[in-house]
Amino acid sequence: MQLIYKYAILYFLLFSLALLVSGLVIFDDKIGLSYQSVLDYYLGNEEKFIVAKSPQGLLKIILPHIFSFGLFVMVILHFLAFTKHAKNKNVSILIYATFFVSFLELASPFLILQGVEFFAYVKIISFVTFEFLILYALWLVFDSIIND
Repeated sequence: MQLIYKYAILYFLLFSLALLVSGLVIFDDKIGLSYQSVLDYYLGNEEKFIVAKSPQGLLKIILPHIFSFGLFVMVILHFLAFTKHAKNKNVSILIYATFFVSFLELASPFLILQGVEFFAYVKIISFVTFEFLILYALWLVFDSIIND
């Protein structure tokens, strides 16, 4: 791989890492990482003056995230597909798991609004799992560039 491509991918990895960190900070600040805070965010809480989300409001938030999640994941996993790790069976599992977890992360708020409060746990677990899977994919791409 040419050096200029390595630099471009390294910059992308650096900005992706910044995106993951800022996403975690925003999620923790806005929604929270506890079961009750997730329920409060989506279902509302009169004591805390939190207004419940509507399905239309959720759709306005989630619609751009569908595109950005898909594009972000596709680019990272596309880079990963051209590394020395591509033939590893665990990478196939990583690819499928990343898309599945991102789907759960985006779909769980609608199920919380429908009264299936268990999906507050799914929201938290899928968010944290998504962060770790992307971080692992970034590490594999970084490792491939450095040790090429």
